[in-house]
Amino acid sequence: MAGLEHILREHAFFAACPEDQIALVAGCARNHRFDPGQYLFREGDPANEFFLIRHGKVALEIASPAQSPIVISTLGEGEIVGASWLLPPYRWTSDARAVELVRAVGIDAACLRGKCEADHHLGYEMMKRFAPILVKRLNATRLQILNVYGKR
Repeated sequence: MAGLEHILREHAFFAACPEDQIALVAGCARNHRFDPGQYLFREGDPANEFFLIRHGKVALEIASPAQSPIVISTLGEGEIVGASWLLPPYRWTSDARAVELVRAVGIDAACLRGKCEADHHLGYEMMKRFAPILVKRLNATRLQILNVYGKR
């Protein structure tokens, strides 16, 4: 666990996070490795975990009928993959596919939600850290849609 606490402390997402909160989150964490082409999660599946990327790249994709999946974002080292764990119905709204070898720390969603319910300071801290990520990704997707549909 001490190794995971160190990894969390060093990850950009947890910058300036109180030590006691990092220790709580580390109790829900485990290491992962994903080979190129392997999915971290699939659209519609339960959002049981989110991932802190330590190494590699992950493509967030949306399935498109009769076409190849549409890559809406490519995420790399220091970024977070997955926010659907935050709100019911706790289902993934996209696919996440390793573009290259990915090493990540997965945070068990049910474990962390339970800790956030028990410690509202931790819950608020998680929401403060996830909200800017959600807004950034929403804006990036909006700009991507404008670019795709901009020419008529």
